[in-house]
Order: sequence, then C-alpha cells, then structure tokens
Amino acid sequence: MGRVYNFSAGPAVLPVEVLKSIQEEMLDYNGTGMSIIEMSHRTKPFEDMLNEAIQDLRDLMNIPDNYKVIFVQGGASQQFAAIPMNLMKNMKADYILTGEFSTKAYQEAKLFGDIKVLASSEDKQFSYIPDCSDLDIREDADYVYICENNTIYGTKFKKLPNTKGKPLVSDQSSCFLSEPVDVSKYGVIYAGVQKNVGPAGLVILIIREDLIKDDLNIVTPTMLKWNTQVKANSLYNTPNSFSIYVCGKVFKWLKSLGGLESMKRINEEKANLLYSYLDNSKYIAIANKEDRSMMNVTFKTGNKELDSLFVQEASKRGIVSIKGHRIAGGMRASIYNAMPKDGVIALIEFMKEFEEKYLK
Repeated sequence: MGRVYNFSAGPAVLPVEVLKSIQEEMLDYNGTGMSIIEMSHRTKPFEDMLNEAIQDLRDLMNIPDNYKVIFVQGGASQQFAAIPMNLMKNMKADYILTGEFSTKAYQEAKLFGDIKVLASSEDKQFSYIPDCSDLDIREDADYVYICENNTIYGTKFKKLPNTKGKPLVSDQSSCFLSEPVDVSKYGVIYAGVQKNVGPAGLVILIIREDLIKDDLNIVTPTMLKWNTQVKANSLYNTPNSFSIYVCGKVFKWLKSLGGLESMKRINEEKANLLYSYLDNSKYIAIANKEDRSMMNVTFKTGNKELDSLFVQEASKRGIVSIKGHRIAGGMRASIYNAMPKDGVIALIEFMKEFEEKYLK
C-alpha cells in the first residue's frame, strides 16, 4: 500500500518532503557519520541544529525579543500543572472552558489554587465559543487560560478574550503555526507538537520574560520550572532530540512555502472546500458555523451505525483515522498543515458517494 490520507488528530500527518529529508539523513546527519538520534545533545552539531530551529520559529512567528522559546518533554497535559505552578502569585486564575482539554487543565489547576470558570460552552456540548468580550475577570487573577483550538469538537477562538490586562495563556496544540498570530497579545503560548509540527513527546513554549521567575509561591519540581529550561536553552537534561530535529525541518518547510501567511491561505482553501460541501450535504456539522476550526472538521451522519460504516468504507479508500473522538462521536477530519489539498478532495469525493448511497 502506498501513502494513505491520514486525517488523524495526533500524532498526525507530516510533510512528505520532511519525511524524505529525515530518511536521507537517518544514517549520517550533516556529515557527522551518525544519526541525529544517536548524537549527544552536548555536541556542537546538535546545539547548532537546536539554535537554528529556535531562530526559524522566531522568524516564522515574529516572536518579540522579550519572549523566550523552550522545548520541553512531558506532553501538553503536563503543562496543565506546570502553568499554575509557574504563574500563580496570588494563587488565583480564571479559565474559559470550551472543550475536553481546557476542562482537564482547569481540573488540574484546582489542585494548586482558587480557580474560577469565567465562561463555558459545556451547555451545548462544547459546540461553540462563548462571548469573551466582557468577562468577570478577578482583579487579582494571575492569568486567564484558554484552549484556542478544540480538537475534539472542531471549534476555534476567532477573537481572543478581553483579559483586561491579565496575561493570556493559550494552548495552541492543534492550531500552532497554521496561521499568523500576534505573539505580543499572549503571556504564554504552548503547543504539543504532535498535531501540526512534529512527532509526539515534545512541547514548545513561548513565554513572556516577565512571567519567568524562580521565586514561585508553590514548591515546583525543578523539571517543571520553566526557568530551568530557559537558563539551559532547553538542554538542562537530555531533550527529546529527534522531535526537535523534525520540528526544525517543519519550520524550514513552512519558510519554503512563504511562511504563515501562505500557510493560512492554503489552510483556508482546504477548509472552505470541505465546509462548503458539508453545508450543502445531508451530513450534520457538529461545530457552530461561526466558531469552526480550520484544522479539525467534525461531522456525523445522524446514525451511529452509518458513522461506523463510513469509517470502515473510508479506510478501504485510503482515507484513515477519520473516526471522531469517543466523546463527540461521528467523524473528524484533521486537515493540518501537512494534509495536501488532494487529500481533502479525495475525502469529499468519498463523502459524496457515501451520501448518495446511504443518506437518503
């Protein structure tokens, strides 16, 4: 079997050009005579690769000088605890709940302080983004937290919350590098890379310098202190070297396409194709139209047995990992940066055939 169209929500599809480059360098990275995964992280070739990846990311996102970039292990879910442990001074934080992962982050933060829910879309199964223009943010809240793109339900913040001067912490795991962002509007951006940037096991954090400190009000393990990795340029301990290497290649791939403005146009084209078909079909779109994600398109037939049949038949056509999350049900097409337009077209063609045959 050749390459399939992989619509997985993560670990997810990577650019073929990147995979081929990795393949070419697997036995000999940059003339060193060894693979990057065999190489000490204390060597100059590795540190050069790391620093180049950081600079490429800074270039892509126009990251201001007063923000630090670090690569850490543990997955994005580990940051659910690390965030309050690094940011809480008044031991208060305000959270906006728009899905499974913001809810998990909220539950974890409650272990460390007084956590308030500012707004939630749970009343309609997280199918929309609540109005965040005038929230009741506490004056002594240390930060406001969002999950910007909700992978499971297929929703996205199109406008950032008005945080009334409080630092905004954003989990961008499933929309990271899909379009330009104004980094200066955030206190902290973080993303598990396995959805849109690289292999699983790595998190990228972009943190405003004034939020990085050692005199924390909570006893924080050394490995969860952001400043530990900031001071060591992400090399306090052995890093997830292979993931960093792959991310660096993806950054260069994005640059070769023209950067995040170009990536946004490509992603909008793919999403518009799929949503335009969906809105004129007999399938049921799960997410509120105004709040739809450009990365995760969720839909269902209205019949669980037909949903299962859809997934089975799609797989036979080389359209895989299209099954929706067990919580939301239905189907989910994750059309991340590396998903080619041809994959979206193939999905739409299959959906049309399935609709004509089964959705009377």
